[in-house]
Amino acid sequence: MTTTSPARATAPSAPATAAHDITGKRRVAFAGFVDENYLPGFLALLRSLALSNPGVCEDFVVLYDDLRPGSIAQIRALHPRIVMRRVDADHYDSYRKGDQDNYLVRKAYFILDVFRIREYDTVITLDTDMVVLGDLTELLQLRAGLAAVPQFFYGQHKLNSGLLVIQREYLSDEFCARLDKCGRSGDYELDKHDQGILNSVLDGDFVRLDARYNFVKRRLSGDLPVPEDTAILHFTGRHKPWQGGEAGYSQAEERWREFELSDGDFQAAYLEQQGALHHDLLVHYGTPHVARTGDVEVARKVAAAHIGAGDYQDAVDILSSVRIPLDEAWPHEVLGHALMSVSRYEEAKAQLLLATAAPNRAATAYARLAQISWVHGDNAQALKHATAGISVDPTHRPSRLWVQRAASVPAQEQGAAEDQLAHVAFYMDRQGNAGDKLLPESVRLAFGPDTTSRRWHSVHAHRLFDEAALERVNSRRGLVIGGGGLFIPDTMPNGNSAWQWNVSDELLARIDVPVAVFAVGFNAFDGQSYRAGRFRSSLRQLVERASFFGLRNHGSIEKVRAMLPAHLHDKVRFQPCPTTVTRQLVAGWQDPAHREDTILINAAYDRAGLRFGHDYDYFLSQMAQAVRDLGELAEVKCAAHSLDDEKIAFDLRREHGISLPVIPMYDFDNDEIRDLYARTQLVIGMRGHAGMIPFGCGTPIISLISHPKMAYFLRDIERPEWGVSVHDRHLAARLVERSKDLLADHAKTVADVHGRQQELWKVTEANAADLRVVLGG
Repeated sequence: MTTTSPARATAPSAPATAAHDITGKRRVAFAGFVDENYLPGFLALLRSLALSNPGVCEDFVVLYDDLRPGSIAQIRALHPRIVMRRVDADHYDSYRKGDQDNYLVRKAYFILDVFRIREYDTVITLDTDMVVLGDLTELLQLRAGLAAVPQFFYGQHKLNSGLLVIQREYLSDEFCARLDKCGRSGDYELDKHDQGILNSVLDGDFVRLDARYNFVKRRLSGDLPVPEDTAILHFTGRHKPWQGGEAGYSQAEERWREFELSDGDFQAAYLEQQGALHHDLLVHYGTPHVARTGDVEVARKVAAAHIGAGDYQDAVDILSSVRIPLDEAWPHEVLGHALMSVSRYEEAKAQLLLATAAPNRAATAYARLAQISWVHGDNAQALKHATAGISVDPTHRPSRLWVQRAASVPAQEQGAAEDQLAHVAFYMDRQGNAGDKLLPESVRLAFGPDTTSRRWHSVHAHRLFDEAALERVNSRRGLVIGGGGLFIPDTMPNGNSAWQWNVSDELLARIDVPVAVFAVGFNAFDGQSYRAGRFRSSLRQLVERASFFGLRNHGSIEKVRAMLPAHLHDKVRFQPCPTTVTRQLVAGWQDPAHREDTILINAAYDRAGLRFGHDYDYFLSQMAQAVRDLGELAEVKCAAHSLDDEKIAFDLRREHGISLPVIPMYDFDNDEIRDLYARTQLVIGMRGHAGMIPFGCGTPIISLISHPKMAYFLRDIERPEWGVSVHDRHLAARLVERSKDLLADHAKTVADVHGRQQELWKVTEANAADLRVVLGG
């Protein structure tokens, strides 16, 4: 007996879409044209960009026509995200005027190819005769128009094309057609050909930047020093520093020569930079440096960067390639962290015990040792290690959390094994994420009203699934895995599966009771990678082994099917997150007779770089305006699912003078979470469950989309208009407009929520019929 087709047919299959197209995250790139003559200048430019902005690494699109393979290799050695793009030289044949030297004309026209780039939302062009001396954050945060510095000699009406910040509306066929028309007509001044064409087409309509972003050499005539606040120094004119330079500009050329470095010297200079170093740059420059020098401290930094990106085996490899002195605690601690993340636990313990000898690393090392002990089910040893961590540093939060977790006494199971279902889930700590706290109970409600140990045997996903755990599961009548975003690589990394359940392929294959994967999500962020081989192998075996494999949105279905052979695709079906049908699952549920006059806002800050990119300051300013305007509709409060979620209240107060009351939902029990969301007028949430839980309680929602999963959910309920990207150019206005629309006839909006929910309930009921066959009862 099967009734799978309704579950798969409820929502149309999602088209294949890149994550950044779903979240609206801006794709930013640098670009420039380079040939063999200007190669030395371009290499200096790349070095200067990294040394002046060590925390910035975006794609660099290299437009070229005639570079040799060796030259391309030199370019790639200096930047990890080079995108080579050959220009369409023939396209510009009809542009050329005969009264200019052919080489200079070619170079001038070819930079216009940047406007034919379609893969990015913001492109920043840099001439090959520039060096970057200062912070480019202001340029990276620009979001509208075409920005440039006005020409030095011609006043504010004309731009200097050496530095352009080009937004999506100019990276278009329509604007390219305007450039072509002007170029072919010859109706422009012979003012550096690309510059003349741009100035003719724009006619002064560009965003004016301060001169420090394109500080031309001619301003320094008479050997003047380069001003301290110069961000980009531009060596205009025919005499370039790498070609011998020009008299009267020695101080300027000295600044250029700061970046005339060998690869080894450049790598060392970058690695000595203070402050946050970008992961990609740190790995790109640090790896060859470590191979050449055996530098332990740099190896530690590179390994930490690998760990931050989820590349745990790479972290193990680079630290294993150097000899770490016994008294160097920090490298031992990082190597221990990497080893435990690939499930080499005994080796990890040896490294971490060495790290405990240093007072400044001991607390972290003890907390990791506590984690290893807890993962292996040894609460007593975990408590011992965590307590040692607190004795070294009483303020060390991870050690305190492990004390709480290790000291907690599991509830006595009340049911007989043959009457229970085993349940693999992420069981949240007392003061943990509110959504994850509610989720296991919600999953159990989908199987019946009894969520206690009379019916359920808990298996924490993060604990090592060993022989004893296998025996306990096989004595139950079935195994349920879910729900939530278990398919994510970094919450509690392990080398057995490369997703959250710490289970080996060998033990997974020996589970001999029916397995149901229920409402799990593929939770990777835009820009986040999996250890593809290990994860794919575990995923395939799980799908083959499962009698029921349900994912919580069609976006996850699309992602997972892409990792599976075709014959397994039909096993992957739609099962909405049970939090979205809370009203149907909670016994005796009653919709509130009266709602509070409140609007709740939730913002998430885990993996903030992946969520916001360069746009956090913009997001915060837009939220400040939205909170002010929404305050005219209802009282606005911050719904903090975790402690980190309170950051928006702190930042709004500090940066914009706005006081936002905070509701600490991380301290709530499950009934309090549902009650709060059921009684408010509207929830504007960034976390997945800050949308799904209130929706399931019958409350209207607007999603702040910084992760694909919320767009997936809204697409499944056929209400994509209930989502606004955190990168939206009109974020505040859209939030307020949509809030007014939803609140204008609140009863009608709530009825719409109920109707959308009913469609998800139909899928859940159809799947329940299959699950009764699979699991019995």
